[in-house]
Amino acid sequence: MIRIDQNLINSVSSRARTAPRLRMNHNFHQATEDPLNRMLNAMEPGTYVQPHKHENPDKREAFLILRGKILVVSFDQTGKVTDHMVLNPQTGNFGLEIPPRTYHTLICLESGSVLYELKDGPYEVRNDKTFAAWAPAEGSPEAPEYNQQLLRELGY
Repeated sequence: MIRIDQNLINSVSSRARTAPRLRMNHNFHQATEDPLNRMLNAMEPGTYVQPHKHENPDKREAFLILRGKILVVSFDQTGKVTDHMVLNPQTGNFGLEIPPRTYHTLICLESGSVLYELKDGPYEVRNDKTFAAWAPAEGSPEAPEYNQQLLRELGY
C-alpha cells in the first residue's frame, strides 16, 4: 500500500520551498516505462511552468489538489487563453484533466500547494513535452512577468 498522508505532503512541500525551481515531485511509479506516471507535485508561488502540451505520443494529464491553490490555464495554438480553473479543495474545485495536444500551464497561488498528478506513460525526457514557442522558457528573465501577465488577464 502506498500512503499519501500529511507527513509525506509536508516533506515534499518542504523540499519544494528550498528547491531552485520552487517545486518538487515525489514519484510513485517505479520506472519511467510505467504506463501510468503518478506523483505528488509540490509547488510554491514564483515557480514557472512553461506552457506545454503532450503529443507524439499523445498523453492525458490529470491534476487533483490535495492542499493549497493552483491555477491551471489552457491555451490554443497561438497562446490565447481558452479556459482556466483554480484548483482549491476549500471551494470544491478538486481537479481536472488536460486532454492530449492541449497547451497548459500551472501557476501556484498559495505556499504549500500540493497536487496529485497522473499522466500517461512512459516518461521519456526527449518527447514528454512540446513547449510553446510563444511563451518564455523556464529560467528566462521574462518568465516571472509572463505569470504575472496571465494572473492580471484572468483577474487573480
